[in-house]
Amino acid sequence: MSKNNSSGAISIAPFRYALGVEYVGAAYRGWQLQAYDNVPTIQAKVEQALSVIANHPVQVVCAGRTDAGVNASHQVIHFDSWVERDERAWTLGTNSHLPDDISIKWATKVPGCFHARFSARERRYRYLIYTSPTRPAILAGGVTWTHRKLDVERMQLAAQHLHGEHDFTSYRAVGCQARSPVREIRNLSVYRSGQLIVIDVSANAFLHHMVRNIAGVLMAVGSGQRSPDWALEVLKAKDRRQGGVTAPPDGLYFVDVRYPDLFKLPKVPLGPHFLQTSD
Repeated sequence: MSKNNSSGAISIAPFRYALGVEYVGAAYRGWQLQAYDNVPTIQAKVEQALSVIANHPVQVVCAGRTDAGVNASHQVIHFDSWVERDERAWTLGTNSHLPDDISIKWATKVPGCFHARFSARERRYRYLIYTSPTRPAILAGGVTWTHRKLDVERMQLAAQHLHGEHDFTSYRAVGCQARSPVREIRNLSVYRSGQLIVIDVSANAFLHHMVRNIAGVLMAVGSGQRSPDWALEVLKAKDRRQGGVTAPPDGLYFVDVRYPDLFKLPKVPLGPHFLQTSD
Protein backbone atom coordinates (compact mmCIF):
# COMPACT_ATOMS: atom_id res chain seq x y z
CA MET A 1 0.00 0.00 0.00
CA SER A 2 1.34 3.43 -0.95
CA LYS A 3 0.72 6.77 0.71
CA ASN A 4 1.38 10.42 -0.05
CA ASN A 5 4.24 12.06 1.82
CA SER A 6 4.22 15.68 2.94
CA SER A 7 5.41 16.92 -0.47
CA GLY A 8 2.63 15.06 -2.29
CA ALA A 9 4.91 12.36 -3.73
CA ILE A 10 3.90 8.72 -3.52
CA SER A 11 5.87 6.60 -1.06
CA ILE A 12 5.71 2.82 -1.44
CA ALA A 13 7.20 2.25 2.02
CA PRO A 14 7.32 4.29 5.23
CA PHE A 15 10.35 6.38 6.13
CA ARG A 16 12.33 5.22 9.15
CA TYR A 17 13.75 7.80 11.54
CA ALA A 18 16.22 7.51 14.42
CA LEU A 19 16.16 10.04 17.24
CA GLY A 20 18.33 10.78 20.26
CA VAL A 21 16.36 11.39 23.47
CA GLU A 22 17.44 12.93 26.77
CA TYR A 23 15.28 12.71 29.90
CA VAL A 24 15.11 12.96 33.66
CA GLY A 25 13.34 9.87 34.95
CA ALA A 26 12.25 11.09 38.40
CA ALA A 27 8.62 11.79 37.44
CA TYR A 28 8.09 8.58 35.42
CA ARG A 29 7.55 4.88 35.96
CA GLY A 30 10.32 4.11 33.52
CA TRP A 31 10.58 4.20 29.75
CA GLN A 32 8.08 1.53 28.73
CA LEU A 33 4.36 2.02 28.24
CA GLN A 34 2.28 0.56 31.09
CA ALA A 35 -1.02 -1.28 30.98
CA TYR A 36 -2.81 1.65 32.62
CA ASP A 37 -3.07 4.95 30.77
CA ASN A 38 -2.72 7.04 33.93
CA VAL A 39 0.78 5.70 34.67
CA PRO A 40 3.33 8.29 33.44
CA THR A 41 6.07 6.87 31.18
CA ILE A 42 8.63 8.48 28.92
CA GLN A 43 7.59 6.38 25.93
CA ALA A 44 4.00 7.59 26.21
CA LYS A 45 5.06 11.25 26.26
CA VAL A 46 7.42 10.82 23.30
CA GLU A 47 4.87 8.94 21.20
CA GLN A 48 2.17 11.51 21.90
CA ALA A 49 4.44 14.39 20.85
CA LEU A 50 5.75 12.65 17.72
CA SER A 51 2.20 11.76 16.69
CA VAL A 52 1.32 15.46 16.61
CA ILE A 53 4.21 16.25 14.27
CA ALA A 54 3.63 13.18 12.09
CA ASN A 55 -0.14 13.76 12.04
CA HIS A 56 -0.71 10.04 12.66
CA PRO A 57 -0.20 7.64 15.60
CA VAL A 58 3.49 6.84 16.14
CA GLN A 59 4.99 3.87 17.95
CA VAL A 60 8.66 3.96 18.92
CA VAL A 61 11.29 1.34 19.75
CA CYS A 62 14.15 2.18 22.12
CA ALA A 63 17.72 0.93 22.45
CA GLY A 64 17.31 0.00 26.10
CA ARG A 65 14.34 0.28 28.43
CA THR A 66 15.16 2.20 31.60
CA ASP A 67 13.51 1.67 34.98
CA ALA A 68 11.49 4.08 37.08
CA GLY A 69 13.58 7.06 38.13
CA VAL A 70 16.47 6.30 35.75
CA ASN A 71 17.77 9.08 33.51
CA ALA A 72 19.19 9.16 29.98
CA SER A 73 21.51 11.58 28.22
CA HIS A 74 21.51 9.54 25.00
CA GLN A 75 18.63 7.13 24.54
CA VAL A 76 18.16 6.11 20.90
CA ILE A 77 14.78 5.33 19.38
CA HIS A 78 13.35 4.61 15.94
CA PHE A 79 9.92 4.85 14.38
CA ASP A 80 8.28 4.64 10.97
CA SER A 81 6.22 7.33 9.30
CA TRP A 82 4.67 7.83 5.88
CA VAL A 83 5.39 11.54 6.07
CA GLU A 84 8.71 13.22 5.40
CA ARG A 85 9.80 15.89 7.86
CA ASP A 86 13.14 17.63 8.28
CA GLU A 87 15.33 17.40 11.37
CA ARG A 88 14.04 20.70 12.73
CA ALA A 89 10.45 19.44 12.75
CA TRP A 90 11.32 16.17 14.49
CA THR A 91 13.47 17.94 17.10
CA LEU A 92 12.20 21.45 17.83
CA GLY A 93 8.66 20.67 16.73
CA THR A 94 8.40 17.56 18.89
CA ASN A 95 10.05 19.30 21.85
CA SER A 96 7.36 21.96 21.79
CA HIS A 97 4.90 19.20 22.74
CA LEU A 98 7.10 17.56 25.39
CA PRO A 99 7.49 18.40 29.10
CA ASP A 100 10.69 20.13 30.19
CA ASP A 101 12.23 16.90 31.52
CA ILE A 102 12.23 15.18 28.10
CA SER A 103 14.06 16.48 25.01
CA ILE A 104 14.70 15.25 21.47
CA LYS A 105 18.37 16.06 20.80
CA TRP A 106 18.76 14.97 17.16
CA ALA A 107 16.87 13.22 14.38
CA THR A 108 17.98 11.55 11.17
CA LYS A 109 16.54 9.35 8.46
CA VAL A 110 17.91 5.78 8.54
CA PRO A 111 17.64 2.67 6.34
CA GLY A 112 14.69 0.40 6.92
CA CYS A 113 17.04 -2.29 8.28
CA PHE A 114 17.99 -0.09 11.25
CA HIS A 115 16.53 -1.19 14.59
CA ALA A 116 17.20 0.82 17.75
CA ARG A 117 17.37 -2.30 19.89
CA PHE A 118 18.54 -5.15 17.67
CA SER A 119 21.10 -3.14 15.66
CA ALA A 120 22.84 -1.97 18.85
CA ARG A 121 26.26 -3.50 19.51
CA GLU A 122 27.02 -1.95 22.88
CA ARG A 123 25.27 0.08 25.56
CA ARG A 124 26.82 2.33 28.19
CA TYR A 125 25.68 3.61 31.58
CA ARG A 126 27.17 5.96 34.13
CA TYR A 127 26.27 5.84 37.81
CA LEU A 128 27.00 9.05 39.74
CA ILE A 129 27.61 9.08 43.48
CA TYR A 130 27.89 12.21 45.63
CA THR A 131 29.73 11.64 48.90
CA SER A 132 29.18 14.20 51.61
CA PRO A 133 28.13 14.35 55.28
CA THR A 134 25.04 16.29 54.13
CA ARG A 135 22.65 15.63 51.27
CA PRO A 136 22.92 17.79 48.13
CA ALA A 137 20.28 20.34 47.17
CA ILE A 138 21.67 20.96 43.70
CA LEU A 139 21.12 17.84 41.57
CA ALA A 140 18.88 16.35 44.23
CA GLY A 141 17.42 13.31 42.52
CA GLY A 142 20.09 13.52 39.83
CA VAL A 143 22.85 11.83 41.81
CA THR A 144 22.95 9.14 44.48
CA TRP A 145 24.02 10.53 47.84
CA THR A 146 25.91 8.69 50.56
CA HIS A 147 27.29 10.13 53.77
CA ARG A 148 29.97 7.42 53.81
CA LYS A 149 33.44 8.02 52.44
CA LEU A 150 34.16 5.72 49.49
CA ASP A 151 37.60 4.43 48.51
CA VAL A 152 37.75 4.60 44.69
CA GLU A 153 40.80 2.35 44.46
CA ARG A 154 39.03 -0.44 46.36
CA MET A 155 35.98 -0.03 44.14
CA GLN A 156 38.13 -0.28 41.01
CA LEU A 157 39.78 -3.45 42.30
CA ALA A 158 36.36 -4.98 42.85
CA ALA A 159 35.15 -3.85 39.42
CA GLN A 160 37.96 -5.76 37.68
CA HIS A 161 36.38 -9.05 38.77
CA LEU A 162 33.32 -8.31 36.63
CA HIS A 163 35.03 -7.69 33.30
CA GLY A 164 34.29 -10.14 30.51
CA GLU A 165 31.45 -12.57 29.80
CA HIS A 166 29.81 -14.07 32.87
CA ASP A 167 26.57 -15.40 34.31
CA PHE A 168 25.29 -12.30 36.11
CA THR A 169 22.43 -13.99 37.97
CA SER A 170 23.62 -12.45 41.26
CA TYR A 171 23.55 -8.99 39.69
CA ARG A 172 20.08 -9.04 38.14
CA ALA A 173 16.66 -8.47 39.65
CA VAL A 174 14.80 -11.53 40.89
CA GLY A 175 11.99 -10.72 38.48
CA CYS A 176 14.28 -10.20 35.47
CA GLN A 177 12.63 -11.71 32.39
CA ALA A 178 15.74 -12.08 30.22
CA ARG A 179 16.10 -15.62 28.90
CA SER A 180 19.81 -15.77 29.68
CA PRO A 181 21.75 -14.18 32.56
CA VAL A 182 24.96 -14.17 30.51
CA ARG A 183 26.27 -10.77 29.52
CA GLU A 184 29.65 -9.36 28.48
CA ILE A 185 30.99 -6.33 30.34
CA ARG A 186 33.51 -4.69 28.04
CA ASN A 187 34.53 -1.86 30.32
CA LEU A 188 33.89 -1.11 33.98
CA SER A 189 35.82 1.72 35.58
CA VAL A 190 35.45 3.79 38.73
CA TYR A 191 36.90 7.30 39.00
CA ARG A 192 36.40 10.74 40.52
CA SER A 193 35.03 13.70 38.61
CA GLY A 194 34.94 16.81 40.76
CA GLN A 195 32.85 15.94 43.82
CA LEU A 196 31.34 12.90 42.14
CA ILE A 197 32.40 9.27 41.97
CA VAL A 198 31.54 7.78 38.57
CA ILE A 199 30.91 4.12 37.82
CA ASP A 200 31.20 3.85 34.03
CA VAL A 201 30.12 0.56 32.49
CA SER A 202 29.74 -0.71 28.92
CA ALA A 203 28.32 -4.08 27.88
CA ASN A 204 26.75 -5.81 24.93
CA ALA A 205 23.46 -5.64 26.87
CA PHE A 206 22.25 -5.32 30.45
CA LEU A 207 19.93 -7.25 32.74
CA HIS A 208 17.15 -5.75 34.87
CA HIS A 209 18.75 -3.75 37.73
CA MET A 210 22.20 -5.00 36.68
CA VAL A 211 23.99 -1.63 36.88
CA ARG A 212 22.26 -0.65 40.13
CA ASN A 213 23.19 -4.00 41.70
CA ILE A 214 26.80 -3.60 40.58
CA ALA A 215 26.79 -0.10 42.09
CA GLY A 216 25.41 -1.48 45.37
CA VAL A 217 28.23 -4.00 45.61
CA LEU A 218 30.92 -1.47 44.68
CA MET A 219 29.61 1.06 47.22
CA ALA A 220 29.74 -1.59 49.97
CA VAL A 221 33.34 -2.32 48.97
CA GLY A 222 34.26 1.36 48.80
CA SER A 223 32.86 2.05 52.28
CA GLY A 224 34.97 -0.76 53.77
CA GLN A 225 32.00 -2.96 54.63
CA ARG A 226 33.23 -5.61 52.19
CA SER A 227 36.54 -6.59 50.59
CA PRO A 228 37.17 -6.12 46.84
CA ASP A 229 37.06 -9.90 46.38
CA TRP A 230 33.44 -9.91 47.52
CA ALA A 231 32.39 -8.74 44.04
CA LEU A 232 33.78 -12.03 42.66
CA GLU A 233 32.18 -14.08 45.44
CA VAL A 234 28.81 -12.57 44.59
CA LEU A 235 29.33 -13.27 40.89
CA LYS A 236 30.25 -16.92 41.49
CA ALA A 237 27.29 -17.48 43.83
CA LYS A 238 24.77 -17.03 40.98
CA ASP A 239 22.24 -16.09 43.65
CA ARG A 240 20.68 -12.62 43.87
CA ARG A 241 20.27 -13.02 47.65
CA GLN A 242 24.06 -12.86 47.98
CA GLY A 243 24.32 -9.56 46.15
CA GLY A 244 23.45 -6.98 48.74
CA VAL A 245 21.52 -3.75 48.28
CA THR A 246 20.22 -2.45 44.95
CA ALA A 247 21.49 1.12 44.63
CA PRO A 248 18.90 3.90 44.06
CA PRO A 249 17.94 4.88 40.49
CA ASP A 250 18.69 8.59 41.00
CA GLY A 251 22.31 8.53 39.89
CA LEU A 252 21.90 6.20 36.91
CA TYR A 253 22.23 7.57 33.35
CA PHE A 254 21.93 5.76 30.05
CA VAL A 255 24.67 7.60 28.16
CA ASP A 256 25.52 5.87 24.89
CA VAL A 257 24.65 3.21 22.32
CA ARG A 258 27.02 1.98 19.63
CA TYR A 259 25.81 0.93 16.19
CA PRO A 260 27.60 -0.20 13.03
CA ASP A 261 29.14 2.74 11.17
CA LEU A 262 26.97 2.09 8.12
CA PHE A 263 24.01 3.77 9.85
CA LYS A 264 25.96 7.06 10.25
CA LEU A 265 24.16 8.19 13.39
CA PRO A 266 25.18 11.56 14.86
CA LYS A 267 28.14 11.56 17.26
CA VAL A 268 27.36 13.34 20.51
CA PRO A 269 29.46 14.08 23.64
CA LEU A 270 28.99 11.60 26.45
CA GLY A 271 26.71 12.84 29.19
CA PRO A 272 25.32 13.87 31.45
CA HIS A 273 26.45 17.32 30.37
CA PHE A 274 27.32 18.53 33.87
CA LEU A 275 29.89 15.75 34.42
CA GLN A 276 33.44 17.11 34.50
CA THR A 277 35.10 14.68 32.11
CA SER A 278 36.08 14.62 28.44
CA ASP A 279 35.73 10.82 28.13
